[in-house]
Amino acid sequence: MNQLIIYAIGAGVGGVILGYIIRFLWQQKTQSRAQAKAQAIILEAKDEALKIKEKAKKEEEELKKELTDLERNIRRREDMIDKRLEMLDKERQDFTNKEKEVILARKEIDEIRSRARERLYKISHLTPDKAKELLFQQVEKDYKEDLMAKIKEAKDAVKEEAAIYSRKILSTVIERLATEVTAESTVSSVTLPNEEMKGRIIGKEGRNIQVFEKVTGVDVIIDDTPDVVTLSSFDPIRRYIATVAMQKLVADGRIQPVRIEEMVRKVEKEVAQEVKEAGENAAYEARVAGIHPDLIRVLGRLNFRTSYGQNVLRHSIEVAHIAGMLAAELGADEGICRKAGILHDIGKAVDHEVPGAHHHISMDIVRKYGLSETIINAVGAHHDDIEPKTVEAILVRAADAISGGRPGARRESLESYIKRLTELENIANAFAGVEKSFAIQAGREIRIIVKPLDIDDLQAVKLAKDIAVKIEKDLQYPGTIKVNVIRETRAVEYAK
Repeated sequence: MNQLIIYAIGAGVGGVILGYIIRFLWQQKTQSRAQAKAQAIILEAKDEALKIKEKAKKEEEELKKELTDLERNIRRREDMIDKRLEMLDKERQDFTNKEKEVILARKEIDEIRSRARERLYKISHLTPDKAKELLFQQVEKDYKEDLMAKIKEAKDAVKEEAAIYSRKILSTVIERLATEVTAESTVSSVTLPNEEMKGRIIGKEGRNIQVFEKVTGVDVIIDDTPDVVTLSSFDPIRRYIATVAMQKLVADGRIQPVRIEEMVRKVEKEVAQEVKEAGENAAYEARVAGIHPDLIRVLGRLNFRTSYGQNVLRHSIEVAHIAGMLAAELGADEGICRKAGILHDIGKAVDHEVPGAHHHISMDIVRKYGLSETIINAVGAHHDDIEPKTVEAILVRAADAISGGRPGARRESLESYIKRLTELENIANAFAGVEKSFAIQAGREIRIIVKPLDIDDLQAVKLAKDIAVKIEKDLQYPGTIKVNVIRETRAVEYAK
């Protein structure tokens, strides 16, 4: 039993030793293989490193060559630039020297001219202005016909070109704008259902009519015209309020002092809202934004104001459209033209309350509400006493003339029409050398016949200009007036 145990232990120990020996031998074999493999890898790495080194060396040599070539080119360019700079410095110096020479030469020329001029003054005993005047007189005397021909030629060419261009622009603008022909009356009247209603309006001892006139500020005219009451007032708003209130009182039938006061107050509120809406609608129609609400209300009052029968609010909208379209055609500021156009006559809404010309009042109003100086000038410059400072101001003036001068825009009384024609002829007749003058085409043209022995062709041109300036200064008129000076010389002989 013990021997078996000893054998088993010996076998186990022998197995362990044998396993260790086998393992040792395996490790030795594996290590030899690894060393051989590592040696092969090292040799391969050395070959690869050698190749990389040779390649890098070759690339380095190529790069050195490129850098050497680049450096050579740079040096060559630097040499060229240095030479060019030297040439430029030399040319600059030459230019400076020549400039000095020119300055000295000019000074010498000026001195020579000055000495020559002084010598001429001493010889001729003439001042420069007198010499210039004599020269012009001599040129005019010697070349009068040539000057006339040149002036006429230049004037005709400019007129023709301007007429073609202006007709093109105006036709483009006007054909885009459809406007109404004025037919509005400035007289307010109320139709009554019967003659008995006049008695109710007057009231007992005239109390009703007295209260009505007091609260409305309007004169009530009751005459022999059947079934009609006329209302008169310089204030168009008051006249309109009175007209509406009278119509409602007549329709209601209850006409007494208390009822009159209630109705007038009610109509005043309605008209105030109507005025505001009229201003807002006008601004919207004219495509103008950013107007102060107070200005909108003043603008709306123009709906009750007329000028030669033309509704001023409709006229203002029309001017805004025309001025805006003209600006678009010419490349000006359309927004400024439209805003100035819609506001140019706003002073007419209060000109019966505020002293001064309406365009000056308009300027004060728009200045009060902080509008730009460009718009202020365009608003005021639509009349001749204020000089237009911008293209937009000139376009607003032109648009105002187009709107007021177009056919059907305004109505004029026979007396004022005849007076205007007479004044037009009187202005022309006041000039020396005028034989006769005739205002034709409804005062849009004046033909002036001059005495041919007193006025020559050159003076005829000057006379036409002087008369036009005088008309612009002394007369107020819509549109433009053509001044046509006619000079005719006839030679008549008889063969016997």
